[in-house]
Amino acid sequence: MGAGMSGRRAFTHLGEDARRSALIDATLDCIAEGGPQAATVRAIAARAGVTPGLIRHYFASKEELVAQAHEALMTGLTETSASALDALPADPLARLAGFVAKAVTPPVADARAVALWAASMQLVPRDPAMRAVHAATYLDFRDRLEGLIAEALHAAGRPADAATARRLAIAGNALLDGLWIEASVLPEHVASDEARTIAVDAFARLLGVELPAP
Repeated sequence: MGAGMSGRRAFTHLGEDARRSALIDATLDCIAEGGPQAATVRAIAARAGVTPGLIRHYFASKEELVAQAHEALMTGLTETSASALDALPADPLARLAGFVAKAVTPPVADARAVALWAASMQLVPRDPAMRAVHAATYLDFRDRLEGLIAEALHAAGRPADAATARRLAIAGNALLDGLWIEASVLPEHVASDEARTIAVDAFARLLGVELPAP
């Protein structure tokens, strides 16, 4: 997401979707460097190489732009975690192990992503738009995890009702969040191989099943 030597992006020849994406990237850059308070319309415009008025052409308010930037960040992390599924065998146990392992290793485990997440979380309690976006992206990840858990339990001969699968997904998501933060911020102390092994072993114990090594 770098902006080049000048800190600005070539914006003139981009299409509508690409322009919106460039503004979102500029917003994330500003937040990463100085927190939410640094993501002013003027700073975002300068980073993207546009006028503040052009930002208002694409987004109704700065709050909407920041909320969409948070959505882009969280959706990207979820999609990257799920990207390994297509390459995995149909075995539900292997698919769960692969998803879990991917969620705590690079490129999902990333210090910049954690910094952006932490900065954005400051806004969630007091900004309705941010709260709605965070709830939607959290539920997207948790629902995917819940589905994988239910399929894995069924494959292991231990089918669970919806309420049980939901509770296991909530617990599993909390486990992954903590390990994701540690593996991202302190990679010298939690290496990728170790993070994968810890995550899969922890899920095996949480579910009471055997999961294949990632």
